[in-house]
Amino acid sequence: MADLLPFEDALALVLERVVPLEAEEVELAAAAGRVLAADVRAAVDLPPFPSSAMDGYALRAADTPGTLPVTARVAAGRPAQRPLEAGEAFEISTGGVVPEGADAVVPVEDVVRTGDAIEVAARVDEGANVRPRGGDVEAAATLVGAGSELRPTTVGALAAGGVALVSCARRPRVAILSTGTELRRAGEPLAPGQIYEANAPMLAAAAAGAGAVPEVHAAVPDDPLAHREALEHALAGDVVVSSGGVSVGPHDLVRAVEAELGVEEVFWRVAVKPGKPVAFGVRGRTLVFGLPGNPVSALVGFELFVRPALRALQGAAPGPDFRVGTLAAAARRSPDRDQLLRARTSLRDGDVVLEPVRGQESHMIARAVGADALVFVRRGDGEAAAGERVDYLPL
Repeated sequence: MADLLPFEDALALVLERVVPLEAEEVELAAAAGRVLAADVRAAVDLPPFPSSAMDGYALRAADTPGTLPVTARVAAGRPAQRPLEAGEAFEISTGGVVPEGADAVVPVEDVVRTGDAIEVAARVDEGANVRPRGGDVEAAATLVGAGSELRPTTVGALAAGGVALVSCARRPRVAILSTGTELRRAGEPLAPGQIYEANAPMLAAAAAGAGAVPEVHAAVPDDPLAHREALEHALAGDVVVSSGGVSVGPHDLVRAVEAELGVEEVFWRVAVKPGKPVAFGVRGRTLVFGLPGNPVSALVGFELFVRPALRALQGAAPGPDFRVGTLAAAARRSPDRDQLLRARTSLRDGDVVLEPVRGQESHMIARAVGADALVFVRRGDGEAAAGERVDYLPL
């Protein structure tokens, strides 16, 4: 099929049209999952003072081994009232400020305490069990770079570094709509010929997982006026993701109506299976994706094209995040289209093994429940053999 655009070329055309969104200040507590628009620097040294890594006794290494009187106690958040002098020890808690004059901490289990004195039997090294000021990061040093996603560990590091506000890319607003007179919302009764609408909830969940703010529109009946009204409203967002209506049937109206509304079509039909009739266009800065109506085809189109675009809009590395695993069973190649096979992953001797699920037809969304990966089988002759190393996308 010479008119089908290779996946790599189609993705490049999408990313060429992405204009990153503007930044906004966000409170750190509300920033999880966001993407940083600027480097973030530590406000303080971390730790901000020499601290004890153990429950034990602060002392001078030069005074060990030996017997030392315990003359004060240092708790976390309550520094000693005076410097430690030669020949004495301070009891200290984990995280406590190592007092001036001390250069080591001996763990409580390594001493014998009798009354108000401790016996240290072995030599203690200078700096032992002391976390130096700025040992993790120094004030004004970069904690996290622009383009990083704020994961829980990142949020924790920024909070520890005294950061209260961060500059993040605005979340993309994604209008999601499905087309088809036959579609009904889950929970409503079905008349003959009708089906429940699955794509919009699925795509909204996927968009939210990519850091976007989804806005789900009601299903659009196969009527030009209804299409025009729904798409005109949807085009006010940063991204439009429609499903259905992008093939060549008499009720496939999406592309024609979008053209009337000023959408410049960049490509239509890509050499992937499932998901061939995917369309992509732009109107101004709005990215417009037309995904096929079969649920698995819509999912594949989202993972290959929409998710990378949403990440690029936020200034993150777009992906797709292909990983490498081992194919558990042979899969026949398509001569002209890359295939995405749903598969289950397992670990074997530290390697990810990919077992394709039964029932790969593009309408079988229920069969996708047990799958946690899409195996990328490149176009070509013959088959991908069991044991072959292949790329896959985690779901």
